[in-house]
Amino acid sequence: MLEKLESIKKRYDELQALMADNAVISDRINYQKYAKELSGITDIVKKYQEYTKICKHISEVEAMLNEPGHDKDMLSMAKEELSGLNQQKASLGSRLEDMLLEDDPDANKDVIMEIRAGTGGVEASLFASELYRAYSRYAANNGWAVEVMSTSVNEAGGVKEIVFSLEGNGVYKHLKFESGVHRVQRVPKTEASGRIHTSAVSVAVLPEVEDVDLSIDIKDLKVDVYRSSGPGGQGVNTTDSAVRITHIPTGTIVTCQDGRSQIKNKAQAMKVLRARIADNVRNKQVSAMAQKRRTQIGTGDRSEKIRTYNFPDRRVTDHRIGLTVHNIGEILEGDLNEIVAALIKAERELLLKQVK
Repeated sequence: MLEKLESIKKRYDELQALMADNAVISDRINYQKYAKELSGITDIVKKYQEYTKICKHISEVEAMLNEPGHDKDMLSMAKEELSGLNQQKASLGSRLEDMLLEDDPDANKDVIMEIRAGTGGVEASLFASELYRAYSRYAANNGWAVEVMSTSVNEAGGVKEIVFSLEGNGVYKHLKFESGVHRVQRVPKTEASGRIHTSAVSVAVLPEVEDVDLSIDIKDLKVDVYRSSGPGGQGVNTTDSAVRITHIPTGTIVTCQDGRSQIKNKAQAMKVLRARIADNVRNKQVSAMAQKRRTQIGTGDRSEKIRTYNFPDRRVTDHRIGLTVHNIGEILEGDLNEIVAALIKAERELLLKQVK
C-alpha cells in the first residue's frame, strides 16, 4: 500500500511542477488535463502526508522512550501520547486503504450503454429489449437520466441494437460490470413443443469521454448524412437528419438517426465515437497488464459470458462471482441492487489483496 501511495505522491509533485511551467499554462487542453488529474489525487495525497507526519511523530516518541534518564511522569505521558498516535495511524491507514480502493477515475462518469442481440434470432432481440427495460428502470430507481441515442428494431418488436446514455451520480461505478454476454434460457412463445432455447445478448458499458481526455483530429473523420430509415415520427424519415461518422485511423463507425435534428444526431454520434475509441484503448491497456487484469471482474472482454437468466427456474447466475439468485422477475423489473452490490464487494476484496 505504501508503495502505491508513494507513486501517487510522486505523480502529484510532477503535476504541480507541470502546471507551473509556462509552456503548459499556455496550452489550454494540456493544462485542463493536468488540472483534472491533480484534482483527482489531491485528497489522497493530503491524507498520506498526514499519515507520514504521524509516523514520524511516532518514531520520535519511541526514540525518546528508549532514552535513559526520564522520570516516571514523563514516561507515562509519552506512553499515553504514543497510544493515541498509534490509534490515529491505524485510523488514517484504514482511510487511505479505502481511498485507494475507491481510486477509479471513471467511477462517477456518465455512461453510454450498447445492447446487441446475438445468437438466437428473434428470441435474442426480444431479450435485448427486456434488458434495456431493466436498465432503464434501474436508472429511474437511482434518479439517473436515460436518453436513447440509436435503435434498430425488428418486426417482432425486439431490439437488434440499442445505444443509450445514462447520466447521474455513480453510474459507471454501478454498471461497469454489466459488459459482456448475457445468456437467456427459456421456452419461446412460438415453441409448440415446450423446448427450452438458449439465446445471447451482448452488453457494452462505456464511460463518457470529455474533450480533454481524448483528442480526435477532425481530418480523421468522414461524416455522411442521409435520410433516416425505419419507424419514426413525422419528419424523421423525410429529411436528411441521419448521421454516420467514420473514424478513418481505427475504422470505427457510428450512426445516429433517432433524432429529427441533424446537429443533435451528429453530436450524439460524436459522443458515442469518443467513448468507443477510448474504450478500445482502455481494453488494450488492460490486456497488456496481466496483473491488473486479475483484479478486474470481467469489465473488458465483450465475448465473456458473464450471466445466465434461466426462466424455468426463475434463476439468475453471475458466473464471475458464482452468485445465484431466484428473483428473475424482479431483476428484469430493474431491481439489480443485490447483483450490483455483490459485484462491487467482490471487486473490493480483489483490490484489497492487491494493495496489501
